[in-house]
Amino acid sequence: MTVTAVGKDPHALTMTLESEFDAFPERVWQLWADPRLLERWWGPPTYPATVTKHDMTPGGRVEYQMTGPEGDHHRGYWEVLEIDAPHRLALSDGFANADGTANTDYP
Repeated sequence: MTVTAVGKDPHALTMTLESEFDAFPERVWQLWADPRLLERWWGPPTYPATVTKHDMTPGGRVEYQMTGPEGDHHRGYWEVLEIDAPHRLALSDGFANADGTANTDYP
């Protein structure tokens, strides 16, 4: 994946990434549509991801945890805002507590 543009709006707390992939859009979309593929792609190699909830519909939510080399767990989520498969995906993301609620201790 090559990031071609990054737009930041600190007042609105938003960031927009535009990327190019060496694959057809339908293939890239499958990474998001299939939680098992998403697990293999998301996060650094030493912190494998486990998707615990996967609702990729507008208004839906995806929850995951990454497990570190020392057995530590780091949780996060994406709230699905918009989908125009396979070309556009708008998400709101955040860190999560063990029960899936937003962890506001992190920025």
